[in-house]
Parts: sequence; structure tokens; C-alpha cells
Amino acid sequence: MHIRGDHAGVVVGGRLDVHSAADARTVLHAAVDDGVGDLILDLSELDSWDATGLGVIMGVHRRAGRCGRRLVLRGVPAQMQRLLVATRLHRILAIEGGIGVESLPRV
Repeated sequence: MHIRGDHAGVVVGGRLDVHSAADARTVLHAAVDDGVGDLILDLSELDSWDATGLGVIMGVHRRAGRCGRRLVLRGVPAQMQRLLVATRLHRILAIEGGIGVESLPRV
């Protein structure tokens, strides 16, 4: 996993899973705490995430809300969009451009 960015925008790439969750949580919480306004989380370079990685995203979402900020997901890969729809988290998380549920391939 790799993370780059600052308190306004962060790019997460590689795998966001049980092995990288603690490091990702630390960096993303610091980004939330150090800024104001929307925090853009670009996932276009993310290869995969597991339940732990999704939990990190939800934790950052909650922390941003408590800090008066909003977490906005950008560039969510199609496979991860399907997971957000299946878990109905697409209704809770702010996703830039939204998710075209009708255009997602069925699995």
C-alpha cells in the first residue's frame, strides 16, 4: 500500500487490507485532523481492499464528520463500487460523481 497527499487530498494505492490498515488509519486520521473542508480520498490506484480496509474508510468518514469535515471518495474502482452497493455504504459515503448502480456489471 502507498499513500501520498496532504490534509486536503490523499491518494491510496496498492492493497488496503489487514496488513496495511494500521498505517493507513494513522495517515488518514492525521489528514482529517490537520485540515478543513472536504478531504478527497482518491482510490483510483487502489488494487483491492478487504473488510478491514473498508473499516478504515468508514472510521475516517466518522472522524471527518466529528471534525466538521466531509470525506469524499474519488476514482472508486468498479469492483469496489459493487462492494459499496452490496453493503449499501454508497448511501452513506460521499462519492464524487456518484455510483451508477445500473451500469455496474452483475456478479
